[in-house]
Amino acid sequence: MEEKEIKPQENKMGVLPINRLLVSMSVPIMLSMLVQALYNIVDSIFVSRISENALNAVSLAFPVQNLMIAVATGTGVGINALLSKSLGEKRFERANLTAANGVFLGVCSAAVFAVLGALFSRTFFLVQTDVAEIVDGGTAYIQICTICSLGIFVSISVERLLQATGRTIYSMIMQMVGAVTNMIFDPIFIFVFDMGVAGAAWATVLGQVIGAALGIWFNARRNPEITLSFKGFRPNGFIIRRIYSVGVPSIIMASIGSVMTFGLNKILIGLATTATAVLGVYFKLQSFVFMPVFGLNNGMVPIVAYNFGARKPERMLKTVKLGICYATGIMVLGVAVFQLFPGVLLGMFEASELMLEIGVPALKIISLHFVLAGFGIVSSSFFQALGHGVLSLIISLVRQLIVLLPAAWLLSLSGQVELVWWAFPIAEVFSVTLSVIFLFYVHRREIRSMTMPE
Repeated sequence: MEEKEIKPQENKMGVLPINRLLVSMSVPIMLSMLVQALYNIVDSIFVSRISENALNAVSLAFPVQNLMIAVATGTGVGINALLSKSLGEKRFERANLTAANGVFLGVCSAAVFAVLGALFSRTFFLVQTDVAEIVDGGTAYIQICTICSLGIFVSISVERLLQATGRTIYSMIMQMVGAVTNMIFDPIFIFVFDMGVAGAAWATVLGQVIGAALGIWFNARRNPEITLSFKGFRPNGFIIRRIYSVGVPSIIMASIGSVMTFGLNKILIGLATTATAVLGVYFKLQSFVFMPVFGLNNGMVPIVAYNFGARKPERMLKTVKLGICYATGIMVLGVAVFQLFPGVLLGMFEASELMLEIGVPALKIISLHFVLAGFGIVSSSFFQALGHGVLSLIISLVRQLIVLLPAAWLLSLSGQVELVWWAFPIAEVFSVTLSVIFLFYVHRREIRSMTMPE
């Protein structure tokens, strides 16, 4: 009876019309990620009401938060790809092992960050600035977020289990509940309890813990495709290696963003302290454009991975083509908003005259790369779904380290902050060129072999 219950759901990604399947898989995730992006913006809006130094503290803390998210989501990519592929191959026992080992890896990651955060948070800020208000506020913020990071790691792990089995509606609910919790308690902790920047951190942690608890319940009660059990659990070396064979390149790829942000902050703070606040605000704002595309990708990856395991190349290709079309549409809308309303966007963060002077051209220039970025993001997810995470890593290295940071540094030698922002579109041109080359390579190696007669 259990086999009959599994089959209709596990066939969903192999038989449902691709457009309908992609929309049904992606839209709930996109909506939840929009809420996540909204809470990121609201979080910084509340912090900006404290002072510009408080906003700077949160902005300088962003690389550490991004690193935690990189490890969690990168591991999640590996879990998602292996779990979906196992279901496509009808290897249900391996799917269960993947689920348990994936959550175990999330707990281990949280323990590592708790130790690092407790020991090195203040050092991290002292390397960047000697302004006491920024150092003290940022240290408190990061220590809370890292020491109490179990919520974010577990929530992302269990969320990927729901996505991989097609239950994206539950993924949406758990993310939205966590984000709304954060937004409700932000002003309460920051202003009512007068906790300042630390209050924003506690609101974030509370939302993550509630989201994780809800995700565990959904997997236990509403996800019959896998059995998440830790009775007699022992780490499985083979499964962990398979998860990280895709996950580690993804982790490194996302972690590069932390290095890039840290490097840009160092470059910009030498030109104008306010420029680092502008960069922090930009990253919050751009998440409202990029998060839906990431949600689209999270819906796309299990479809591609499943049909890769089921050897259905035409469904894989159609999924990628539709993904690129939808991502491009979202990015075009994002460019329009950033070009037409930069002053309004910055005004939400209590922007000073200097912040507007630096920030308006920054948003207009950086947003020029959005459309190219949409194509690159979908391409990278396609490579990850097929187990070619290294290709995504190479593209990310070229975009954010090999091209962007050196370009930003060279442009900063002019002494004009405005020129530094051009490093973003310059780097994106290089990354998209590589994406196209790698797409041809993967098609020839993986897809064409499926269509050739045996």
